[in-house]
Amino acid sequence: MTLTETTTLLTPDHLIGKRIDAALALQFPTYSRTYFQYLIELQSILINGQPEKKRYRLQPNDTIEILFQPHPEIDLEPQNIPLDILFEDDHIIVINKPAGMVTHPAAGNPTNTLVNALLYHCNNLPNATDQTRPGIVHRLDKDTSGVIVCAKTKQAHEHLVNQFANRQVKKEYLAITRNRPQSLHIDAPIGRHPTHRKKMAIQPETGKPAQTHFEILATATHLFLIRAKPITGRTHQIRVHLHHLNAPILGDTLYSTPAAHRQLLHAHTLHLTHPHTNAPLTFIAPPPSDLQTIIDKIMQ
Repeated sequence: MTLTETTTLLTPDHLIGKRIDAALALQFPTYSRTYFQYLIELQSILINGQPEKKRYRLQPNDTIEILFQPHPEIDLEPQNIPLDILFEDDHIIVINKPAGMVTHPAAGNPTNTLVNALLYHCNNLPNATDQTRPGIVHRLDKDTSGVIVCAKTKQAHEHLVNQFANRQVKKEYLAITRNRPQSLHIDAPIGRHPTHRKKMAIQPETGKPAQTHFEILATATHLFLIRAKPITGRTHQIRVHLHHLNAPILGDTLYSTPAAHRQLLHAHTLHLTHPHTNAPLTFIAPPPSDLQTIIDKIMQ
């Protein structure tokens, strides 16, 4: 198998029910599970013509298309990068991530990520199934700032992953939009854009369920300060839903025309259950100065 070849196969009987990353590592033993997770991240693996998460379990007659690509060697190095820590104990650490920081190493961003900073700050972060994402439970886009929780033990990681999977974690975002959303609630499935590989789009037939509630907090001329409460957790969900409602986020170069130096989206509040004590916790990340300046102008 060369690393430029595309291979298509139907799910072998002995792989039915297995996670896609584990299944392909069994089917192609010269490659690791981490390598297939890398391909999944790049959307270089399609199931029935659509990208899936690595936890997807193969079904009978699934068509699997694999574009084998070179894997850049990622050597996780601890880096002394300052962290804005909102909370920390022996089980979890909660960070106010700055805009411009990538959550974990990947092709094109092997260093200066949140993971590199966590490796310097913490000892023995849990690997889970992906050795490039120790401690990582969920992600924020590179240019999205705000609150993110990471696990410091394997047990905490498993507990938090289950909370996110079962929609027990509640998130609230702040966004600056160019227009008023046409609706304050949207239930519209999201899937990969049919022609633009980096974009997501509303896909009524093939997309996955996605719901978001919006609240207008303030307005000034054509700018609106919006609170977004995603019910589901699809890739780019808030950005896609606001664009669909004719209220693109200011500075979002992927879904709109740039009118700010970055997309003005901030993960403001996170509600979850402590993975060890089961106590309900709420974390609030103050908006960064660039966003706060615009908020203050709108609120005048």
